[in-house]
Amino acid sequence: MDQNQRLNYLIQYLLNEDESYSSITVPEDLQQKKQLYRALVNVRMPAAVSQQFLQVQNDYLQEELIQKGITDYHDLLPVRPHIYLWQGDITTLKVDAIVNAANSAMLGCFIPNHKCIDNAIHTYAGIQLRNECSHIMHLQNHPEGTGKAKITKAYNLPSDYIIHTVGPIVNGPLTQTHVEQLESCYLSALQLASASNLKSIAFCCI
Repeated sequence: MDQNQRLNYLIQYLLNEDESYSSITVPEDLQQKKQLYRALVNVRMPAAVSQQFLQVQNDYLQEELIQKGITDYHDLLPVRPHIYLWQGDITTLKVDAIVNAANSAMLGCFIPNHKCIDNAIHTYAGIQLRNECSHIMHLQNHPEGTGKAKITKAYNLPSDYIIHTVGPIVNGPLTQTHVEQLESCYLSALQLASASNLKSIAFCCI
């Protein structure tokens, strides 16, 4: 399969999962087709898929990653020893672990084509990520607390792992509690990285 054939297959598979999608017409335009695929992935609840779907999805996402280009943190210039400042697409960054600004459900963003980092990471990691997060949260049996963190595989991303942390939601004046919760996000992620024997970690703006 080429990329267009893979994309057609993935879209059709996802459309066939839900009868309410029967009226959706797959667009001819490539960018619109990619948006439809991302939207279908975004709204899909955690559930098993066929091995063929996973193989086609993985091939598709890996090829998309190659086309976007991978940035290895080793190729960056540090602003001070062992500390780097980089602006770019975190889903293309090769590092031991990237940090995801997650919500308390820890299942990723369900808003179709939303521009948040949670949406992007779940989209380009593949549906395995939402399934793994769902398994973790099922065992935990309660929402993730603000300032806490969980680690998962990164699947189709160039990083090895994803550390998901729930940042504070600030509506109104910034309080000391918000500051302490945000500090806890960074500390929890670093502690989890250390406990997992990771040597490098990339933080987004939580």
